[in-house]
Amino acid sequence: MPAQRIIRFLKNWTLPVAITIGAIAYLTFYLIKPLDNLGNRLAPGFDLIFPLFVFLTLLVTFCKVDFHQMRPHRWHARVLLAQLLLIAANIAVIYSIRDNQQHKILGEALLTCIIGPTASAAPVVVGKLGGNISTMTTYVIISSLASAILIPLVFPILEHTLHVHFITAFINILNKVAIVLLLPLLLGWIIQHRMPQLQQRIAKMPNLSFYFWAVSLSITSGITVKNIVHSNAHVSLLLAIAATTLTLCFLQFVIGRAVGRWKGEELNAGQALFQKNTALSIWVAYMYLNPVASIGAGCYVLWQNIVNSIEIWQTRKKH
Repeated sequence: MPAQRIIRFLKNWTLPVAITIGAIAYLTFYLIKPLDNLGNRLAPGFDLIFPLFVFLTLLVTFCKVDFHQMRPHRWHARVLLAQLLLIAANIAVIYSIRDNQQHKILGEALLTCIIGPTASAAPVVVGKLGGNISTMTTYVIISSLASAILIPLVFPILEHTLHVHFITAFINILNKVAIVLLLPLLLGWIIQHRMPQLQQRIAKMPNLSFYFWAVSLSITSGITVKNIVHSNAHVSLLLAIAATTLTLCFLQFVIGRAVGRWKGEELNAGQALFQKNTALSIWVAYMYLNPVASIGAGCYVLWQNIVNSIEIWQTRKKH
């Protein structure tokens, strides 16, 4: 039946479909002039919808977390060390090419995709792949704290004219993460321990958080296309950013899996290192680096979710 094939296709490739819908929706409003003004009026609404769906995604996921397993593990330290080594290597490259402005922007675009914390929605994807949601949630918190420390330390080194007050930047970054991450975590704990009937209803809808995340991803892809369309950067630089972030995505994925293989945590460690909070990365690039560097994180979100889709498809095929 054609309808069944369509439904099966949408289930297998939900994330690429969400990316495509977001990109086409933005281009439609941008290219058709009568819709352009309507799009501008709708933009504030999407600015509210995006964090709401991220919040709902995490709330549903955290209702299933085993809070007794939420403690640091050895693979957490190894993934964090791998991230620090990648940051150091990237800084060394940026310093070697700092006299070439386009190359420097390219290096900074890659840095935002390395130094950013693990995506808040990483536990959602890990859950779909059969990994440990609880230990992944712990690492998301650790990674967010580490990025809040590293970003105000590293970025002033790259931009010598930039004066970043460490405490202010640290608090701003944590504030961006805490509302979306810690509040649903707290509410998830309350629902588990005080509202068991609601928790059971949520547990009966295993894909709910995944589809919430697909809506968020669709909005993110539209924002990414908007940033590319309105960028003043040369096409060659945009193509270079897209190509190098694709390479970086696979590199972090492979390194993360290799690190996790030592402790039988290949799946969790792979997602922890390569799946990034690109919304935060885009924000810090605008705040502290050349705004064009933010396109790197915008491209990265497309690549990482294509990889996630392939993983989910392979998992479904296997089971």
